[in-house]
Amino acid sequence: MDKSKILFFMIPRQKVIHVFDDFTLEEALCVMKSTRFSAIPILSRDNKYIGTLSEGDILWFIKSIPGFSFENTETLKIMDIPRLRDNDPVNINCNIEILISRAINENYIPVLDDDNQFMGIITRKEIINYFFEHKFVVL
Repeated sequence: MDKSKILFFMIPRQKVIHVFDDFTLEEALCVMKSTRFSAIPILSRDNKYIGTLSEGDILWFIKSIPGFSFENTETLKIMDIPRLRDNDPVNINCNIEILISRAINENYIPVLDDDNQFMGIITRKEIINYFFEHKFVVL
């Protein structure tokens, strides 16, 4: 499989559920509740991939605030939430081996272009389905 084939797996930016880095916790919780995703990309308004916001990060952040009240969610910013780890992005020109190695540990892999602009994501599910349907073996 040639490297340009990773585009085949990609969900384009316009279809990716995400939050912006200037969102409040309340806004992020609304997005995550409506989609039921446990982790989503954080993007800047100029389309840069910032990191990954996870339910676990939110939970531990809330737990760390004495006397936390959900009324506070409209003033707390998601960029104040410490993140355990971010999903490492790949360049659009990466090879399938790199993509698969990232998918082993992540549910999705952010894809960036040569200018580090966010292009979309590739999910582990899409990779597995593709190889299952085509009965490919990666050596």
